Amino acid sequence: MFRTQVYLTSANRKRLRSLSARTGLSQSRLIRSAIEKLSDVPEATDRLAGLRAARGMWKDRTDIGDAIALRGELDRRIRT
Repeated sequence: MFRTQVYLTSANRKRLRSLSARTGLSQSRLIRSAIEKLSDVPEATDRLAGLRAARGMWKDRTDIGDAIALRGELDRRIRT
């Protein structure tokens, strides 16, 4: 592990101390945990895979109208 220095606002410091006291975890462990959770955000490639998996999911719906016609109408409104 590497040692680092972090500047916190007084409110953040108070929250961190309180959370540490409630959970019994060290402040360092809580900070590492927060960083791990933030880094678990899906990467762009994961979002792209999700979009590809969702492609065509509404193709059989009849209650939403014709997407191409709707898009054309929106394009016409934008141009005028």
